[in-house]
Parts: sequence; C-alpha cells; structure tokens
Amino acid sequence: MDKQSLRDRIWDSLEETGEARFPFPPHGRIPNFADASDAADRLAATEAWQSADAIKANPDAPQLPVRRAAMRAGKTVYMAVPRLREADCFLELDPAEVADIDHATTVGGSSEAGVPVGPEEMPEIDLIVSGSVAVTEQGDRIGKGEGYSDLEFAVLREFGLVGDDTPVATTVHELQVVDDEWESSDYDVPLDLVVTPERVVETGAGAAADESGSGRQKPTGIDWSVLSEERLAEIPILERLRE
Repeated sequence: MDKQSLRDRIWDSLEETGEARFPFPPHGRIPNFADASDAADRLAATEAWQSADAIKANPDAPQLPVRRAAMRAGKTVYMAVPRLREADCFLELDPAEVADIDHATTVGGSSEAGVPVGPEEMPEIDLIVSGSVAVTEQGDRIGKGEGYSDLEFAVLREFGLVGDDTPVATTVHELQVVDDEWESSDYDVPLDLVVTPERVVETGAGAAADESGSGRQKPTGIDWSVLSEERLAEIPILERLRE
C-alpha cells in the first residue's frame, strides 16, 4: 500500500463524513476528529497511563485533550520543539509550575509556558503519545510523512530515556484504523495501544513484543543512514550525537 495514497484516503474520509474537526482541512496534518476527548478518557483509564509520571506527547490538535488530562492528573508533559530545531529540543510542562493548563497545552501556549530542556535534563519517559494519520490493530502507524515522531523516539533512546518496554499509544478516530498493509522500516516506532472513542486495542507490538516474543520491537537508536546532511545540519541534537 502506498502510504501517501492511504493518507489521502483517510483525510478525504474524515472530511466527507463530517468527522474531521478544526483545524481544517484535515489534509496534510495529524487530523483532528470528533470525540477526541472520549478517546483521551479511554487512554486515561489504561494501566500504562495510570502508572506514568512523565509523558512525551505530540503537539497536534487531536491530542490536546490528552495533554490537558495528563497535566490535570499531575503528570509532567514533554513536547518536542518543532522540528527539533533548538539545542534544548524539548519543552517541559510541569503542572506544579504552570498557572493555566488549558493555555499551556496548546501549541502556542507550550512555547510560552514550557521550559526548554535537553535530554540530559529529562527523566525516563513512562509513556509516549503519538499523533497518527492511519494505524492498524497490529500496531503499525503512518504519520503525516515528515518522520519527526520516530526521530524523537530515536533521540530519547540514544539518551536511555525510552526502551523496548516504554509503551507508545495513539488516539485516533475509528476511520483511521485500517486493514491495509504496508512495509514498515526499522526506524518506525510500533504502537502498543491504539485508542479510539469506542475502544482500546492492545496491539501486541512494541513493549508487548518483549514479553510475548511476537510483534515488532522498537528501534534501538538513530538510523544515521536515512538522515541527510541537510537534516543533520538543521537539528543541533543530531550534530551533538554524531560527534
């Protein structure tokens, strides 16, 4: 299956069925969807969520309820600086230090309220929440095509902050859960939990692969062979790691 064709199909479907939510259009982004807050509530009921103190979350609109729920539960949220373009490439949102959680968990608010930190200053991450365009019940994921979610995981792995047993979750609309197959790369991070407004799918990939011997394990670090010199020059943390 061609990934871009699948992205286009999902974006079109969300738009045509009226299930897409602001920002519009859903195309070209991690699409927001109806009842995203219900999916966040289902995620918050999982063991992976309840045992987590430090959560690394994506900044996209459909996961806004997730970020707010995390901070209201006293969890510290880490968001990557857009395109990892700063030396301190993550923003720390500590609920004990944030006056307005609703504002701080937006894209603009996080840049104002968040404290820039490098990986050396971060604790181990207990749960990762990623945005997705399309997913399967087996834990395969397609993002919007820029590769930053997988790269952020690889950077954290290089610093020992995530591992095979770090659960990775996503919240999506049922229309985004597909039966299609595509070839995953070694640097693609599999999902442990796929959460929709209606259900929670434990995929058997990722962290579960360690225990069951099945599924696809998580990347062990940065795959330098797929990074261009241009991207290396744009991302200070990669230059540091390469040196």
